[in-house]
Amino acid sequence: MNVVTHYDKLIDDDNDPFRDPPPLRKYMDKWDGQVFIDSMRLTRTKKVLEIGIGTGRIAAKVAPLCLKVLGIDISPKTIKRAKENLSDFNNIEFICANFSDYIFDETFDVIYSSLTMMHFENKHQTIFKVNELLNKNGIFCLSIDKNSSDYIDMSDYKLKIYPDNLDDMTKYITLTGMDIINQFETDFAYVFICLK
Repeated sequence: MNVVTHYDKLIDDDNDPFRDPPPLRKYMDKWDGQVFIDSMRLTRTKKVLEIGIGTGRIAAKVAPLCLKVLGIDISPKTIKRAKENLSDFNNIEFICANFSDYIFDETFDVIYSSLTMMHFENKHQTIFKVNELLNKNGIFCLSIDKNSSDYIDMSDYKLKIYPDNLDDMTKYITLTGMDIINQFETDFAYVFICLK
């Protein structure tokens, strides 16, 4: 199964973290949470890009704190659901495309991604693209899963992923010239806060 089919199927199965009850939302925060949001240093003047907006779980917390959120996701059904979930916000735009291939016509003050990097085989290229899209003194917040499996096992199928490695990610970020100003662990993730 490919990534698009996987996430489209999650929507078909009504698997939507945005609509989770509070205990499940608290569980999802073990990858990012409020400290992740606070690390973005958001103000009402900042333009923000979310790589892998999903159904809008994090964007709903970010949008009230910034000028604009642009969310990109590869799954058409996920983007459709995010538009429904985030319909109360007038400062969110959506792009259904592969981040690696999409040509952006703007740059951003903040770029963030949580639980998405595992889908990029060429992580080095992905991090360099983030750096190119980030304004001077911009912030990049990245949460990578600690799981080192090559697959997400959904019991009735497996999805091939490219596990994230702490040392490699540190190297890729450093090679761009971004400074890692904070790095910490959550229960399930390693989090990088970077400054361009």
